[in-house]
Amino acid sequence: MAYVSESGEFTRDTRYLHDDIVPEPGRYRLVVSRACPWASRAIVVRRLLGLEDALSMGVCGPVHDERSWTFDLDPGGVDPVLKIPRLEAAFLARDPDYDRGVTVPALVEIATGKVVSNDYPSMTLEMSTDWSAFHRPGAPDLYPVHLREEMDEVMDLVFRDVNNGVYRCGFAGDQDAYDKAYHRLFDRLDWLSERLATQRFLMGDTITEADVRLFTTLVRFDSVYHSHFKCNRSKLSEMPVLWAYARDLFQTPGFGDTVDFEHIKQHYYVVQKDVNPTQIVPLGPDTSGWFTAHRREELGGSPFGEGTPPQALDTDMVNPAARSRSTSD
Repeated sequence: MAYVSESGEFTRDTRYLHDDIVPEPGRYRLVVSRACPWASRAIVVRRLLGLEDALSMGVCGPVHDERSWTFDLDPGGVDPVLKIPRLEAAFLARDPDYDRGVTVPALVEIATGKVVSNDYPSMTLEMSTDWSAFHRPGAPDLYPVHLREEMDEVMDLVFRDVNNGVYRCGFAGDQDAYDKAYHRLFDRLDWLSERLATQRFLMGDTITEADVRLFTTLVRFDSVYHSHFKCNRSKLSEMPVLWAYARDLFQTPGFGDTVDFEHIKQHYYVVQKDVNPTQIVPLGPDTSGWFTAHRREELGGSPFGEGTPPQALDTDMVNPAARSRSTSD
């Protein structure tokens, strides 16, 4: 859902599908991929809020073709709930003439098999607000009413200059467009470093949706964006404040335990053949640094405030971040 304009600038198509959602346990299935940063937002928020029992989740593989994300991780390559091999089927069930991107995250109504939303910015905010009756005890308030006006401004800046900014670098159609995107990205990262130098999280002492949105880009930065998208002024690990902040989040239950670096690298380096024609997937970087001390607790605050972290994952779902080929293997 994107194109390069005549001026060489990457432009994202934001005409998303979005029906009215009726929060009801078992009614919808959230379809994601751990490779996709937009889907990762939904994975993190669902886990932080404890919506697992109310909202089931189907996970697509990291590599897809031009048609659709596929359920190749499931037995027989078919989602066990939706009974489809390709997410494309849920979009076509809604509109047989659908001709835009088949994207994740997607919310699919199980009874009809139709996509009801692929509007990822709204999807996670609705999880915090409309689905509140199904939150776990101790769930964090990721979209506090008293912070929403400022949060919306911060999240808009993060989206335009960072979340989408790395794509504007990577898919720039000419040098001028790339140069502008590059400077805009790193100017914003410097601004974020200044903001986070004196407070633990983007909105203060506890995590919010704003942190989730920034994290999903930062966690991909050194593995993908620094080299693949030419965002190479500095690695994340060379930006002290942002590196410590990202590690703080990564080590918080609900963040790092949803990350799969191998899926991330496979998606970008294999699928985006126009950027990486050889489809060679790098072995690095070494991801062990994500588990090192960050000392952000010295700034005060606590990720969950007066709330509690989500329960540990089952033993068969240990931190998938460990499943990454690295230079230390």
